[in-house]
Amino acid sequence: MSDKPKAHDRALESADPQDQAAPQAPASDNPFGQNRLSRRSLLAGSAGLTLGSMALASVAPTAARADHEHLSGADAHRGHLAGSGSQRAYSVPPRLEDDVAHDPAAIPGPLPRREPQTVQVYLETEEKEALLDNNSTFRYWTFNGTVPGPFVRVRQGDTVEVTLYNPEDSWMPHNVDFHACTGPGGGAEATTCYPGEEKSFRFQATRPGLYVYHCAVPPVALHIANGMYGMILVEPEEGLPEVDREFYVMQGEIYTHEAFGSSGLLTDDYNKMMDEKPEYFVLNGHVGALTDHFPMKAKVGERVRLFFGVGGPNFVSSFHVIGEIFDKIYPNGSLDQPQNDVQTVLVPAGGAVITELDLKVPGRYVLVDHSLSRAERGLAGWLDVEGEENLEIFDPMA
Repeated sequence: MSDKPKAHDRALESADPQDQAAPQAPASDNPFGQNRLSRRSLLAGSAGLTLGSMALASVAPTAARADHEHLSGADAHRGHLAGSGSQRAYSVPPRLEDDVAHDPAAIPGPLPRREPQTVQVYLETEEKEALLDNNSTFRYWTFNGTVPGPFVRVRQGDTVEVTLYNPEDSWMPHNVDFHACTGPGGGAEATTCYPGEEKSFRFQATRPGLYVYHCAVPPVALHIANGMYGMILVEPEEGLPEVDREFYVMQGEIYTHEAFGSSGLLTDDYNKMMDEKPEYFVLNGHVGALTDHFPMKAKVGERVRLFFGVGGPNFVSSFHVIGEIFDKIYPNGSLDQPQNDVQTVLVPAGGAVITELDLKVPGRYVLVDHSLSRAERGLAGWLDVEGEENLEIFDPMA
């Protein structure tokens, strides 16, 4: 094991948590860039949608167990390690002991520089028991203690030096695969760390766009499902068009042995994951992350950019904001050919999209996967917009 300080400790030395959304410092400066609500209120204000079935959350589940023996993630991991086929550059949101949700507003701002530099990214794996729902917890596997992991922001042409540290108290080996990297495994083999190890690699960010990164230790899907995913934005040389606010949102699935709504510490279920039968669909880590804890806020007249990705590991998202139309989208995270005036956008597992909204009417706008049964399993987020009414555009005629 390296005698260097832990990655998280180094990150905190170089980044003030109170300055999460401030413009980047030069890359040479080592850049990083709760009330409970009922589930029935998650989609409040959205016509035709209810979450009545979510009231079952407080009742002991009666669903029948699968007819196979329960196989936990740890058991599956041990069985699949061999032979499985399967400036301020990143965010440092507040680290809460019992909450893994990444604040969607806590991301580094646009890069002021236009010359390529070497950017250092430090990732520390953290396996922690944290909130899954208002009556349950789950043992997540994370990068830097949040789901998704840090939002990394670099410029086309930058050299990105990634260091991954896996603490001695981890149960599992971990690594990281950057989709923005051209090279074997996206860096996965180079960063595979058993507990107590630290490894590094570097790559050049040659192509602009929004890309996913994730752990790729077999079984890969298990590491992703338990929370090990995030995104990296490679800005083009000229930067992105200016907007008023930016938010970072990722969708994921959680496969628990216990039925949806169960109480207590829930355990991962490898067989359900292999059968693609998740109990939970979430935004930013857990039920209520973007409603109870971190609802997004903006004002009428502002242009908002959403960096949206799907960790997966298995399901495609039909990303939609109820009551809004995307003024512009960059499909698949590519900055090459944006589209205008889009209602819903498909985002594959391991994929991303950049969307922009011009906010004209105040109110609550709900982020959903338009495969809407997933809202019944926890997937919703709020964008609360304040400002003067615009009755020419929307008139409730009350």
